[in-house]
Amino acid sequence: MFKEGDSAPAFTLVDDRGASVSLSDFAGKKVVLYFYPKADTPGCTKQACALRDIHPDVREKGVVVLGVSPDPPEKLAKFRAKPDLPFALLSDPDHAVAEAYGAWVE
Repeated sequence: MFKEGDSAPAFTLVDDRGASVSLSDFAGKKVVLYFYPKADTPGCTKQACALRDIHPDVREKGVVVLGVSPDPPEKLAKFRAKPDLPFALLSDPDHAVAEAYGAWVE
C-alpha cells in the first residue's frame, strides 16, 4: 500500500465504452479515483449519484472522476447509463488496481 506523498500506482483498465484508460492519460491533472464492489447495488448507486451531483463543481476545478469496480465493461455501461453518470467507470476484474490502492479489503 502506498502512503501520502508516494506516486499513485500506475494502471491501465478498460472503461464502460471498451476503451483503454491509463492513469498516465491524466498526467498533470487531479484525479478522484473511487472504488466500489459491485455496480447497480443500492450503496454503490448512492455513492455514484453523490459524485454525479457534485461533478459540475469538481469538473470546474479541473478534477477528473473515475469509478473502479470488478464488473465487466458491459455491466458498467448499463450502470453508468441508468443514473446518467458523467464520468467513466473502469473494469478491474481481478481487483489488482483496487488491491494496489488498498481498497480491496473486507
